[in-house]
Amino acid sequence: MTLSSLAFFAILPILTAGVMLVGFKLPAKTTMPVAFVMTALIGFFIWGIPFIDLIASCVQSVFITFDILYIIFAAILLLNLLTQSGAMTVIRNGFSTISNDRRIQVVIIVWLFGSFIEGASGFGTPAAIVAPLLLALGFPALTSVMLGMMVQSTAVTFGAVGTPVLVGIRGGLLSPGLEAQLATHGLTFMDYIQKVTVNVAYMHAIAGTIMPTLMVCMMTRFFGKSKSWREGFKVLPFTLLGGLAFTVPYLITGIVLGPEFPSLLGSMTGMVIMVSVARAGILQPKEPWDFESKDQWPESWMGKLDPKDDQSHAQSLSLFRSWTPYIVVVVLLVITRLPQWPLKGLLSTATIEWNNILGSSINASSAPLYLPATVLFVVALITIWLHKMRAEQVSSAFKSSFSMIFGAGFVLLFAVPMVRIYINSDVNFNDYMGMPIAMAEWVAVNVGNVYPLFAPSVGALGAFIAGSNTVSNLMLSLFQFGVAERLMMSTTLIVALQAVGAAAGNMVAIHNVVAASATVGYLGNEGIVLRKTVLPTIYYLTIVGLMGLIAVSL
Repeated sequence: MTLSSLAFFAILPILTAGVMLVGFKLPAKTTMPVAFVMTALIGFFIWGIPFIDLIASCVQSVFITFDILYIIFAAILLLNLLTQSGAMTVIRNGFSTISNDRRIQVVIIVWLFGSFIEGASGFGTPAAIVAPLLLALGFPALTSVMLGMMVQSTAVTFGAVGTPVLVGIRGGLLSPGLEAQLATHGLTFMDYIQKVTVNVAYMHAIAGTIMPTLMVCMMTRFFGKSKSWREGFKVLPFTLLGGLAFTVPYLITGIVLGPEFPSLLGSMTGMVIMVSVARAGILQPKEPWDFESKDQWPESWMGKLDPKDDQSHAQSLSLFRSWTPYIVVVVLLVITRLPQWPLKGLLSTATIEWNNILGSSINASSAPLYLPATVLFVVALITIWLHKMRAEQVSSAFKSSFSMIFGAGFVLLFAVPMVRIYINSDVNFNDYMGMPIAMAEWVAVNVGNVYPLFAPSVGALGAFIAGSNTVSNLMLSLFQFGVAERLMMSTTLIVALQAVGAAAGNMVAIHNVVAASATVGYLGNEGIVLRKTVLPTIYYLTIVGLMGLIAVSL
């Protein structure tokens, strides 16, 4: 069979998923089972993958799916507990008193606080928290959703304490062959992951520094009385400092500590700096900027919710006690991740393994105690005691969290085995190259040395289809790795471009737009939101693609 034919069959399930999701607007719970079955059939009948290897790939995927769902559940549980205890209300009230200039509020609440929520929880939660917060502060519903989507960019690759890297790229690349290849260079797989992390941190730091300026300018251009970009640029010193206050510690943390911490520590540092600057009146414009009165807003800006913040649970909580659970999360993560401390070794050695699954060459493992989910879950239990929560509040938080993972879990039960069949397809009776490698070979032949310019867009396409940076990395990391090898480019650079592009793709991921719109009563208007958020997505993919092109030419 020719290379073009192999590449066509390899990409067919991904194209089918894209057409079903975008063209026919079918939900992922319908699309991913179809894509999985198609992948399995192509693997068995076209590639000649042994049936036992197909089953083993599905078993292997259960381990990866467990890791992802455990992280989602623990992250969302902590967030729901803080909501039920009233801590989120206290945190929101603390932000609302800093400045009455909407441009300043965007930098602190959307860019920094939203990035912190991404770093701690991920999986679309920043928009779900930020959008209703902005609505409660008097922002139009459309503006709230647009800004909530835009924050899902720079922080996303290291969101949910590094899940898109530690689970997405790891699950998309890890194989005995790659580990053996790295060993010849004296590297472990985690050494490789750290090299990717450093590349990602540099790219995001450069592209992300401009994001708060872009957020503010898009708000003044599309929602201001004068429809002016200039009104946004009037706070350029503040927005640039806000960008750097996040991206500089973000970059340093990624280089020194790894993928779990950049979004968390970068945003926390940025909030301390920018709240202090705002309260001191430094770099503040003479005239505060605000929207026109509500009766002048077009109907297209309006949602169906009348925001009324519930203060009933927040009366007894101080701002410090409200923030304490997230502070404890950061402290415990640092303690359990530093190699010179004994906890890292103790937690990471407690593994569940199944080697040579069903007699195949496929292995699976999980280290549940070392997953960031364990830290999040422990802190969630501490929060119940710390905030003196009632049984009905705790019960409500657990029910909400379980309901969220059921939806995500069903999709992942088909998406992850599809990915693992792709990855394990190099073992087959026809002696064909693996499915991702066939796609990569075709791209390498037909695109050539300008490929780094397009690599981020491939990652963005995956996130657009799957609604997740993590799943995009799972699906496409090996493809990107294969292209890099065939073009004799740095694989860590191209995989990093995949991860950064997938983060940018979250700004236009339909699933995230729907979720954010629902929180402000703006459902049914997703097309309007996408027409706005496609602009920052194009900016991000262009800047990062150019960086990749320059890097490979040096």
